Amino acid sequence: MSEELFKKVVSHCKEYGFVFPSSEIYDGLGAVYDYGQNGVELKNNLRQYWWKSMVQMHENIVGLDAAIFMHPKVWKASGHIDGFSDPMIDNKDSKKRYRADNLLEDKIARYTKDGKSNKADELQKALDQALLDNDLSKLKSLIEEHEIACPISGTRNWTDVRQFNLMFSTEMGAMAEDADKIYLRPETAQGIFVNFLNVQKSGRMKIPFGIAQTGKAFRNEIIARQFIMRMREFEQMEMQFFVRPGEEMKWYEYWKETRMQWHYKLGFGKEKYRFHDHVKLAHYANAAVDIEFDFPFGFKEMEGIHSRTDFDLTQHQNLSGKKLQYFDADPEVNKNYVPYVVETSIGLDRLFLATLCASFIEEEVGEEGKKEMRTVLKLPAILAPVKVAVFPLTKKDGLPEVAKKIIDELKFDYNCFYEEKDAIGKRYRRQDAIGTPYCITVDHESLENQTVTIRYRDTMVQERIPISRIKEILAEEISWKKLLA
Repeated sequence: MSEELFKKVVSHCKEYGFVFPSSEIYDGLGAVYDYGQNGVELKNNLRQYWWKSMVQMHENIVGLDAAIFMHPKVWKASGHIDGFSDPMIDNKDSKKRYRADNLLEDKIARYTKDGKSNKADELQKALDQALLDNDLSKLKSLIEEHEIACPISGTRNWTDVRQFNLMFSTEMGAMAEDADKIYLRPETAQGIFVNFLNVQKSGRMKIPFGIAQTGKAFRNEIIARQFIMRMREFEQMEMQFFVRPGEEMKWYEYWKETRMQWHYKLGFGKEKYRFHDHVKLAHYANAAVDIEFDFPFGFKEMEGIHSRTDFDLTQHQNLSGKKLQYFDADPEVNKNYVPYVVETSIGLDRLFLATLCASFIEEEVGEEGKKEMRTVLKLPAILAPVKVAVFPLTKKDGLPEVAKKIIDELKFDYNCFYEEKDAIGKRYRRQDAIGTPYCITVDHESLENQTVTIRYRDTMVQERIPISRIKEILAEEISWKKLLA
């Protein structure tokens, strides 16, 4: 059922203008997607929800928009040039390449689905240990031991496991022979670290304080998996919170709880989320946890909270020769130090997918004998791509003019939609499918007494209201305060 739901969500995305395969007329480009007219609106709204809650609602967090291109030494200091890789294995028959850990995770999921929980636990423990030890030969032996076959060829004719660097490289320079090798950033965090002092001094920021950023990142993912879940070009929303050394764990716990509460406010149900502590910590971290969401294909990472210590600032300080320190004037401290960092990092595309999966509802509606199925996206009203649709009942008798006048009044505050084609029921269904929370119908009675019918998406209840009250009703219902308070 879950797999069927996921297929329906993917199909819905294309049919209703949320997500399209990139370059589709040329048969597409693997693991790259375009956001359509409704998708870009939903994505912008989710980004705005994050930005408002992270920056606007915190006096000690400010924003940044760093460039995608950065000096190559940035990635040397961060460890990406030497250590940003995944364990890959090839099937000799199909010539397909896979992430070794993904093959094993899929096997664990199958064991669990088949009720073989002991086997699943044993394999998970062995996988965790192999990753912790960076033991590539052990990963291959686990694949062989558990008789994992290539999904394409069906054979178990595997190469050895080896590391594959995920960074995209390009060249910068007017002449090929003089061009410098640079990289498309694999994460947005480093742009924050190299601007730490610029922001701190220009903003007169006092520790603890945070710098937030949203933007594109690029990873040469070999495996195109699960639609927009794993892409080569994706968007991150990250905040680096700078704290006194020794206080990082206090703030780590604070941001764990704060970020989970942010997810809960979307209203998809607390049972959809869980924490997953990292067994193998990244080289820069002394604590790390994922917030996982229950997608139709199982619990997967959506956001990470990491205590990054002083690794990044110290590395950049050492390689650049520039001091990246903060003078703490507190009488109890009164000295310079390199701050510690607690990071929150969420994938906007994964949040988008989680939002669609949780909001996608198929339900039977109508009276006995006239039952039908409707597909509806029960999105929080403030996140909906279109906030209100306005329909004239017919294309004549002055009804379109009244409808367009209503839109002219609303469009400064809300993304509106006008339609006069087809029966009113069909128009309602199309708006349900993209998550529009309110539909307003103008009919002949509207000409007589200046009233309209407002229809509520979730309940399908319709009520007659004065045109003069439309803005008042929408203002009450469509509010950032409902999510942010």
